[in-house]
Amino acid sequence: MNEANPLLGFGGWLADTPPDWPPQAWEAAHRAFIDTIGVAIPGAAEPVTAKVLATVAPWGTGAATAIGLGTSLPAPWAALVNGTAAHALDFDDNFDPAKAHASAVLVPTILALAEQEGASGRQCLDAYVAGLQILGRVGQGVNPVHRNRGWHATATVGAIGAAAACARLLKLDARAAAHALSLATSMAAGFMSQFGTMAKPLHAGLAAKAGVLAASLARSGLDAGLATLDGPTGMNRLMVGPDYETLRDTLTHVEHGQTLRFETQRVGEPLLLLSSGLKLKRFPNCGSAHRAMDGLADIVDPLGLGPDEVAAIHVRAPVTHFNNLMYTDPKDALEAKFSLEYGLACLLVSGSCTLADFTDEAAMRPDIRALYPRIHRHPVDKAEGEFPTEVKVVLRDGQSFENAVPWPSGSLAVPFTEGQLWAKFEGCTAALLAPLALDTLRQALAILPQSPRITPLMAALAGPFPS
Repeated sequence: MNEANPLLGFGGWLADTPPDWPPQAWEAAHRAFIDTIGVAIPGAAEPVTAKVLATVAPWGTGAATAIGLGTSLPAPWAALVNGTAAHALDFDDNFDPAKAHASAVLVPTILALAEQEGASGRQCLDAYVAGLQILGRVGQGVNPVHRNRGWHATATVGAIGAAAACARLLKLDARAAAHALSLATSMAAGFMSQFGTMAKPLHAGLAAKAGVLAASLARSGLDAGLATLDGPTGMNRLMVGPDYETLRDTLTHVEHGQTLRFETQRVGEPLLLLSSGLKLKRFPNCGSAHRAMDGLADIVDPLGLGPDEVAAIHVRAPVTHFNNLMYTDPKDALEAKFSLEYGLACLLVSGSCTLADFTDEAAMRPDIRALYPRIHRHPVDKAEGEFPTEVKVVLRDGQSFENAVPWPSGSLAVPFTEGQLWAKFEGCTAALLAPLALDTLRQALAILPQSPRITPLMAALAGPFPS
């Protein structure tokens, strides 16, 4: 393994590391597949997914299933469609080292290529663990500045992680794996200015497609530059900024291993899936709102408080969270997903915030919108690990209640139980699958680690499901 060049180091690790992950890693990867497939099923019924399918369907059929849409496509196009579906509802997980939605990229990528190649369930989980590690390592090399300056890391870092997963699944040698990662840097793009539009979930699909394409080209012998991560015109300098070296050398606070350096000496240690974990989502909106939403629910639920009793809600949180929640007065469902005000108002009015709350009609409910002036933002210029989200609820009678939430539900610190994981899955899928079909899918997912082929799982996902 080359310890100086990140691409060669990562490629060597992908090629040479045996698939002997600890049991907790296999389990965490399995849970990621369950969660991601669960949210992709209703995501497949979203207009953005239909538009992507309508675009690629005339280009031919293939060996890979378009989830819930009753058709098969070539693997890159299936990854594009399914990646879009997995991210369409913003109900998919977050991964802090990369500041990205990792599983919405990796799971569709792996499923599409695995179906084409006849891979086993265990090979899929192995590719996920390995791909997530490289996705995280690349993310640590460019973040937090890359994401904070407006790059959508799901699209940029995600494309490289997807290529890593595919390189692992295809068993590429070290050089070819490095080339796959390098080729993916030529397909890595996406701006946060697309948030609140259909282009945002498309980013996950584009990254998934890029992974399949990059690794497949590398398998065919296409070579690529080996300085595209850290060379004079590498990702670090172009997609962080010309002040990259100054930022790197003057770091005073490091979160999630984001050192602005590519770790090449201990690529696999620690295993980021276990040391950082994933943040599975309790609510189907931007994760930057979740600490505040958890905090509000923890105050109002035990007391049975409703909107008539609440005079004000004050939220103190890292400024980066508020930057992601850019819509203070959302006008449709997509904007509502990136609105702190909408998420908090939903909880206060109905006691919940579910997929049913994210329609254009729901976003314009007068009782929700009437609460926006009572919700006050107080940005704090600190990173999320330095400062927990603080929620203060002031009642009309003068009483006030407050708490602080350092980690959202679904994170490594506050993980979902097995029951919560499957309850979320059924909440996403029960309205779209008949009971027998849902039971068949659950069984196929439950035995994924032991499945010699993923064919039964993909058959259960084929559809078409109702839209």
